[in-house]
This record gives sequence, structure tokens and C-alpha cells, in this order.
Amino acid sequence: MIDSPRTAYFCMEYGLDDTLKLYAGGLGILAGDHLKGAHDLELPLVGIGILWKQGYVRQAIDPDGYPVDTYRSHVYGPPEVTDTGVEVSVRIQDADVRVKVWKTDAFGNAPLYLLDTDLPGNPMHTTTWQLYGGTPEVRVAQEIVLGIGGVRALRALGHEVDVYHFNEGHALLAAVELIREKREAGASLDEAQAATREEVVFTTHTPVPEGNESHSIRRLLYCGADLGLGADWLKSVGGDPFNMTVGALRLSRAANGVAQLHGETARGMWAHVEEAPPIQAITNGIHRATWTDTDLVELAESGADEALWERHQTHKQDLIDYVAEQTGTQLRADRLLIGFARRAVAYKRAPLIFEDAETIVPLLESGRLQLVFSGKSHPLDSHGRDIVGTLVEMTERYPNSVAFVPDYSMRTGRVLTRGADVWLNNPRRPQEASGTSGMKAAMNGVLNASTLDGWWPEACRDGVNGWEIGGGFESADLAELDAHDLAALVETVASRIVPTYYDDHSGWVGMMRASILDTREAFSVERMLREYVAQMYAPAA
Repeated sequence: MIDSPRTAYFCMEYGLDDTLKLYAGGLGILAGDHLKGAHDLELPLVGIGILWKQGYVRQAIDPDGYPVDTYRSHVYGPPEVTDTGVEVSVRIQDADVRVKVWKTDAFGNAPLYLLDTDLPGNPMHTTTWQLYGGTPEVRVAQEIVLGIGGVRALRALGHEVDVYHFNEGHALLAAVELIREKREAGASLDEAQAATREEVVFTTHTPVPEGNESHSIRRLLYCGADLGLGADWLKSVGGDPFNMTVGALRLSRAANGVAQLHGETARGMWAHVEEAPPIQAITNGIHRATWTDTDLVELAESGADEALWERHQTHKQDLIDYVAEQTGTQLRADRLLIGFARRAVAYKRAPLIFEDAETIVPLLESGRLQLVFSGKSHPLDSHGRDIVGTLVEMTERYPNSVAFVPDYSMRTGRVLTRGADVWLNNPRRPQEASGTSGMKAAMNGVLNASTLDGWWPEACRDGVNGWEIGGGFESADLAELDAHDLAALVETVASRIVPTYYDDHSGWVGMMRASILDTREAFSVERMLREYVAQMYAPAA
């Protein structure tokens, strides 16, 4: 057990398991691992989230090879969630909206409370239907429920809180509620804001400017998100339009990025924000009991290389069977298999490897190289949908060597990060925040091949526990950057990875062992949480 202040952790999404459809991607998976790690370390931490009725978009592939989006309603109850018997109220667009509080008890000392507006006769009852869905006004309403409703739920439940941790800017309105409480108790606005700032810590994730949400001042006022503080106050905190990341920085005493490189990137991005705390870096970690095979760790520690290889082959066959079940593609266990699973967004460059057909096509056609992709595009991102379409097209072009598993999920991620031989990651540096899927792969002996972005610069020993791609090259000229990284990618695959896999078995297994031993502690959620307690949660000396 670690001595830690009582912490309330706010996040818009949580990836706990596939029975609760409460997550969209990496942010939610990290939040789920954060709660699990807090449970394991016996931290006094509670999570605040939303019980999404329809969750995030589900995606299938139509006969033309293009993603089709659907939403499915879920009816939750015991044992997944239990009714706390608590309801609170928030005001949205001049309507009093009831918010029911559910709880998941899976993590004992680190419970997750889930807020729900889908109640009979409730105005704005659809607010908690679709994660990241709906109009801009619905997005603000969701943030009112999470932030303002979350603080009110904590009060109604009787939780005493020392630290409010906002995991991304979606939870910012919790600070507005904290300020309202203090003003109601007699503090001036300046006093209430200063006192609230001492209670709040903030984690920023995305280094892509478009990923940092903004709202017009008019929209926030229309929805009632300011709680009477007014337009001038909103502008002074978050600018106009109101940027949720800027506002969260100004209303927190401590802030962090989620990898060492991301910390540098975030400091550069937000250097213009006055009255913001220094942005430090706490590299993400994963919950090993969820994502890794402990037998692999024991085999790596013992040096039993052939047993380690055989255990990996078991996971590889599981992946091959899963791919066949999901797609009909039959891959081979005796051939190199590279996995790639990410959100389908431009900077992650999922189809990059196919752009050097002269080098890659012969490897695919001979069967010496197999590629398994998975991913999901945002419903409103047409370019992301095109990326999925391109990957599906590649499966049709190389039906025996390329597979695409649609509707990326925790189950798919778990099977891929255990069963692939290599984990490919080629974002444009420095646009990746962290990339925890690579950590999961590494701890399972799946060798990372990645541009030096996110967490990988902290772990990579090139040719020892994986491979670097591109040497840390950066350029504002995207065409130049893509051309450079493409050349580095295909050279790494064709000249280093393929020969090692087929011609140096003992060397390959030695790299697997190094991958596991190098990452098992350094990139665990336990290490991450110890740093959060020491650097973020504990009051300044």
C-alpha cells in the first residue's frame, strides 16, 4: 500500500473489459488500467465516468470494402454495475436533468462511479447515449454531466476528496463546480479559483492540435456550463473559442504528458499559456495482469529460450485462429507475422508499408511476410474511413498474406499483442502521445519496430529488444517526413527483421527475452502510479 491523498479520477471513457462498452480507444484503456493499478496498490482512488448506453461506434465492412457505422444499445445491471440509489441534478439548457449514479465494484478500494441520464421522463435523457457522439451542444452536455455531475455525485456519496485528477480536458467543468461551491460558501471568485487550482491535477494526451477540444463561448453559456461565471471569466481561463486543454492547464496546480518525448512536445505546444503549471512527464504503463502472459515473464527470467518460443507459438496460433474466425483469412504459423492495431487517423500512417510495392509485394506474394491490421475510424473522419478502406483493399489484393480485423476491441488488442511476432508502429514523430499497445506487445515478447515516438525512445535498444525506424527524424514537410520514414521502414523490415526471423532463430528469441525483461517493470502501471502519487497527487512541499 502507498500513502496517497484521496483522489477522484475523472475520464470520459474507461476500458475495463469487453462487457462494458464504455471506451473508444487508448485513453479509455489507460483509464481502466489506472483503476486496476490503484486497486492493486490499495490507493484511495475513485473513478468518475459515464454509463454510455450505446457506447462508441461499432464498425463493420460493407461489400464494397468500406466501413459501416452502427450503434447498439446495452442494458446494464448486476453484476457489471449496481445501483447506488443516488441521484443528483445538473442544469443543461435551462432544464434540470437527473443523473443516476451506478457503481462497478470490480476493484474494491478503487470503485468506478458511472453517471447516467437515460431515465424515464428525464429531459436531455439521450445525453449519455453515445460516447463522443452527437452535436457540439451534446458534447458540452456530456461534459456537464461528467464534470459538474461528477462532483455532485461524490458529495452525495459521501466521498472526501483531496485531489481531482482530470484525465484529458473533458472533465474541466468539475473545476467550475468546485469554484461554485467555494463561492457559495463565501469565498470571492479569486479566492475560490486559487483554492480550486490547488486541488486539481491534469493529464494531457494528444499532441495533435485538433484533438484538443474547443467550444464557442456562446455554446457554453447556452448550455449553462459556466454556472453563472459569465463570458468574460470563460475567456480569461480558456480563451475564445474556449479551449478545454488551456482551461484545464490554468485551473490545475500540476500537469503532465504521458511519455518523456510527449512532455517535451506538450511544453512546446502550450508554452503560450500564461499561469499554467510546468508540464512534467509521467510515462504511461499497463496493467500486466490484464495484458500479459505471466508464464512468458517466468520463462524469460529463467533463460528457457525454447520454452519461451513454444509459448509464443501457442499465442501465435491463437491469433491465427482468431483472424480466420473474424475474416476467413488463413495465415501460417511458420511465417513472419507483423501486427498493427491503431485508431485509423492520418498521422499513424497505417498503410505506409504498402507504399514501397517494389520491396514489400514480393515478400507478401512469397508468404515470407504476413500483416494483420485492426483499427477503427471516427464516424465523422472521412480520411480515417478511407484508411480503413485502403487496408481492406490490401487484404483483397494479397488474400493469403494480409488481414484486416474490423471493429477493433480489447479482445482483438489482447490477441494481437500476444500473438504477433513483430509490433509495427510508424506515426509521424512527434505526434504520438505514448502508445501503450507497444508496451503490451513488448512484455509478451512481441518485438517492437517503431519510429522513435511516444514511449519507444525510452525503451528501444535497437537490434537488442526491437528496432527503431527513422532515427528520430522530424520535418514540418510531411511529404519529406513520410518519404524518409517509408525508406527506413522497408529497409528495417526487408534487411533486418525478415533475415533475423528466418536465419537467426537464437538471436530472435534472445531479442524476445530482452524485450520482456527490459519493459516488465519500467512500463507497468504500478511504476506509473507511484510516480503520479509522488509527483502529482502529493501536495507540494
